[in-house]
Amino acid sequence: MPKLTPKEKFVAKWGTPTLFQSNESQLSQTHFNDICALVGHPDPVAFADNETFNFEFANVKADGRKGRADVFYRGRFIWEYKGIHADLDKAYQQLLFYKDDLDNPPLLITSDTLRIIIHTNYTNTVKKTDIITLHDIKSGEGVRKLNTIFNGTIAEIEAMFKPEDTREYITKTTANEFMGIVEGVRSHIAGEQLEFNNEEQAHFFIRLLFCLFAESVGLLPDKLFTKIVTRPIHTTTDIQFFVKMLRELFQAMRDGQNFGYHLLPHFNGGLFDNDFMPPSLPTSLVKNLLTACRYDWSQLEPSVLGTLFERILDTTKRHQIGAHYTSKADIELIIKPVLMQPLLDEWQTLKGEVMSLIQRGDKANVQPMLQTFADKIAAIRVLDPACGSGNFLYIALQQLLDLQKEVIVFAERHGLPAIPLTVGPQQLHGMEINVYAHELAQVTVWIGYIQWRYENGLEKLPTPILRPLDTIKLAYPHFAPVGYHQAHGRNFGLR
Repeated sequence: MPKLTPKEKFVAKWGTPTLFQSNESQLSQTHFNDICALVGHPDPVAFADNETFNFEFANVKADGRKGRADVFYRGRFIWEYKGIHADLDKAYQQLLFYKDDLDNPPLLITSDTLRIIIHTNYTNTVKKTDIITLHDIKSGEGVRKLNTIFNGTIAEIEAMFKPEDTREYITKTTANEFMGIVEGVRSHIAGEQLEFNNEEQAHFFIRLLFCLFAESVGLLPDKLFTKIVTRPIHTTTDIQFFVKMLRELFQAMRDGQNFGYHLLPHFNGGLFDNDFMPPSLPTSLVKNLLTACRYDWSQLEPSVLGTLFERILDTTKRHQIGAHYTSKADIELIIKPVLMQPLLDEWQTLKGEVMSLIQRGDKANVQPMLQTFADKIAAIRVLDPACGSGNFLYIALQQLLDLQKEVIVFAERHGLPAIPLTVGPQQLHGMEINVYAHELAQVTVWIGYIQWRYENGLEKLPTPILRPLDTIKLAYPHFAPVGYHQAHGRNFGLR
């Protein structure tokens, strides 16, 4: 009988179902050690520096859940195991929750021993996933990837796994797709001489934008929006049926009702406050929407989304689409020293105080101190008196969320009572004179908030998912479009 190669031995061993009756933690360590042997790398016990590479079982909670990833390799990856055929999405959410606390390595890896799923974690890039199966191990391709992860240089890991597309690039690409939708509807409305004022346009188009995002993150289940769009459109009757389905979807999203076989989440928040639809839609809209559905709208960069989409929706700013906009880094130059630095300084001082109490065994007084500081972060109010499409407000919110998460993770790591996430869009205040920008400011903030929660292992959203942002006001200036105030029946001032 021919001698088995190391990868064939690995596949033969880990492809045997009876092996999976072992203790889960022992099983995962054995599997991981076998991977190390397969790629010729010392296992965590044999490795010279356990601060760099180690098994992480120190923080086991009272209910048996582990507080940190199963394996940590500084600068390379964190790795979480689950039982065979377990939900590895939950394992990934756990890694997202602890990634900041473990220095944000470039790769987040999950495994049930039959599959190894590699998620990229590079800043400002789209997320990419590689799956290594036992078949990939046997073919050698899986071993090649694992060898790079363990033995390659950081540059070699980047060359193999780092996505080329940035989130800014994806946002620009999806914005260009969306422009086709806007132009098609507007041309149709103009050709038919139908009434479709600026505010109604903004509301309708941003509903479509949010539906594309909600489907990409899974808030609209089972590719529901795409299925509505996929239905063939050939006649006026077909487009009328499409409009009817879209109106019913908006109604179900507003109230959290059934749509077909699906019970939809309760969205509300003003975005779905009525069932308004344009007086007529072109058949080409469905084709353009179907193309847009093929993109991953969950990867949008909120800090540029609002500006790009404002320029698409507002014809007076259309010439600025390719123009420079204020970058996230530029906005942070204001936010960090003015808003965040005093809070960060206070947090560093507080951490020193509570660590002293923890080391003395006095945990009873620690949780109230942490909770008070978490409440202080949630009590901060941010005002942008000319908020545009909300980029400044979103980045400020992101920074506050990041800091409160640090407090939450700190409490959890030290076995203290849980501190809830309470930072949210309700802390943001703004004023804007442009109808399109005002609508976009609200949805930019909500998309950014939802996206942040998903990317930090906090997918469970409060109900309703969207709440009215009455703190972001629309001011009607004297130079609003002719007839605008009369058409809307409003006086000058703030809404």
